[in-house]
Amino acid sequence: MGRWLSLPEDQVRWSHQLQGSGHSGHLGSVVGEPHRGTGNAGERGPRGEGAGVLALDSGWLDSSPSLPLIRTPESSLHEALDQCMTALDLFLTNQFSEALSYLKPRTKESMYHSLTYATILEMQAMMTFDPQDILLAGNMMKEAQLLCQRHRRKSSVTDSFSSLVHRPTLGQFTEEEIHAEVCYAECLLQRAALTFLQVSSQGGVVRPRALQDPSHAYRCPLGPGCQHLFLLQDENMVSFIKGGIKVRNSYQTYKELDSLVQSSQYCKGENHRHFEGGVKLGVGAFNLTLSMLPTRILRLLEFVGFSGNKDYGLLQLEEGASGHSFRAVLCVMLLLCYHTFLTFVLGTGNVNIEEAEKLLKPYLNRYPKGAIFLFFSGRIEVIKGNIDAATYIYMKAAYLSMFGKEDYKPFGDDEVELFRAVPGLKLKIAGKSLPTEKFAIRKSRRYLSSNPISLPVPALEMMYIWNGYAVIGKQPKLTDGILEIITKAEEMLEKGPENEYSVDDECLVKLLKGLCLKYLGRVQEAEENFRSISASEKKIKYDHYLIPNALLELALLFMEQGRNEEAIKLLESAKQNYKNYSMESRTHFRIQAATLQAKSSLENNRRAMVSSVSL
Repeated sequence: MGRWLSLPEDQVRWSHQLQGSGHSGHLGSVVGEPHRGTGNAGERGPRGEGAGVLALDSGWLDSSPSLPLIRTPESSLHEALDQCMTALDLFLTNQFSEALSYLKPRTKESMYHSLTYATILEMQAMMTFDPQDILLAGNMMKEAQLLCQRHRRKSSVTDSFSSLVHRPTLGQFTEEEIHAEVCYAECLLQRAALTFLQVSSQGGVVRPRALQDPSHAYRCPLGPGCQHLFLLQDENMVSFIKGGIKVRNSYQTYKELDSLVQSSQYCKGENHRHFEGGVKLGVGAFNLTLSMLPTRILRLLEFVGFSGNKDYGLLQLEEGASGHSFRAVLCVMLLLCYHTFLTFVLGTGNVNIEEAEKLLKPYLNRYPKGAIFLFFSGRIEVIKGNIDAATYIYMKAAYLSMFGKEDYKPFGDDEVELFRAVPGLKLKIAGKSLPTEKFAIRKSRRYLSSNPISLPVPALEMMYIWNGYAVIGKQPKLTDGILEIITKAEEMLEKGPENEYSVDDECLVKLLKGLCLKYLGRVQEAEENFRSISASEKKIKYDHYLIPNALLELALLFMEQGRNEEAIKLLESAKQNYKNYSMESRTHFRIQAATLQAKSSLENNRRAMVSSVSL
């Protein structure tokens, strides 16, 4: 077991040898190295100075038995990484709020806790594409970046390494400082990714000033009829250029850290696998992305210091994915995105299916219900030509069923026969059925009887499952038209004979009606419709998903009115009190996003009140 030695903090440096001791043996861990004077690194510093502690291999020096064992920066770093991997494990098992709650207490002090917290929010934003999720992730990533900055050396890796006169050695950095560099670079890289995500999310970035001032917006050249509005991420061109400089700093930092890892002087610290994994993630991401850009753009970027090598980028990500590090799963996700999406969008479409399946298999085995990995598994099946026929046929039947008896029906198909065919088209991926497919099959079963009871508005119900009302709700005329269809369906249910599905169908219609009323600004009526579903909770027989979703929609309505405390209570009830219903994971994603937004608004309001009182 290693022995412990007390040293002044300014003598704690990450190095591959113990200078001045006369011993050239390799320690294989963090050791003490005085950076001024010629004394032995094993000598105790003057009393009264802030002391750190270091673990040395047995037999090096006899430590005083009176010296206490104190947590070192290295052991604290190791503990933080272990906790962050635990949180990531919770996230990958769909325990989203548990992962964030586990991390949150230390997000103000630990750079890895802060980075992991922000990374989980970013992955959530990439799955929901909700503008509020994206903004929340961006704000948290900015906080993580500021925390990493505090842990860096005053002279950063990029600045120091760019100097040809005073080139520092690795021994001038503590292990914590070198980890701060890679975390800082990662924050910049992820913030850049969020910038692109914001631009592509629902046509643009939600920025109040840009919405108020047309000079900050760029409109589609197709004319005023175009629905897409692209807004610049930054307030003006100067800040936009500053953003580009930050990305370049991230690139340069990763480049220098990669050279550092490849150098003969590189010494592996206690947490080296996590550090190296971070370097491989960044270097691989930059090289792969840059290599896929058009030649003209790449030449321009090379002029300002960027370069991309596709093979090297893939190699770095593959090595990062195969390692047992904190960032291994991020390397896997980037590779899966490349193999299953980027090769289609930016490449020739020649997908390496075998490699994608090889990457995915161990994670599917470990997280069989993990939403992210099931998503990639489904994407691979689509590429292989295994289209989800059940959902397609269900949607076709759903639209046909909403035509009137005297209306002309396209396709020449009978909707009842189509509904009856849906259960036989079930497709399993990685031993699991797709959530939307399971939903379609369950809804189709009522048509298996000889005298089937029709679904009231199946196409409009599926539109809700896909969150379509958030888009349609921005167009009052379209929303009015849908409300008219729903109202007619409601009237038919009231006039028709009662059956085993009556309460379920009535509650579904009220949920969809409440959404339309909400987007039309008829808030009180919307609230009444949402509340009526909870009142019928015990009478619902099949569509149990309606209850937690009604609570979710009511909470979102309250949040728009500033009733955040009431909203949080509803969201907690929706999450904790209902299990094993259709599309549960999707609903949990939305609940989690809404909860974070409501809590953030509450915190901002409290800060504003404190500031006004202090003034």
